[in-house]
Amino acid sequence: MAATNCDACVNYVYDEEYECYTCLVNLDEDEMYRFLTGTNSSCPYFQLDDEYGVVRKQM
Repeated sequence: MAATNCDACVNYVYDEEYECYTCLVNLDEDEMYRFLTGTNSSCPYFQLDDEYGVVRKQM
């Protein structure tokens, strides 16, 4: 499942050194080009940041 909303991705984290949000995935040159030009309609590395997933499994 691929998605486009980085805000809901587990790989999108706050970097205190740079004081901004960054993606933890190291994109190759072609993937980075598609991302920067906006031609990439979905991210193959998207993982939903579901904070309550662990709680649901415990019940």
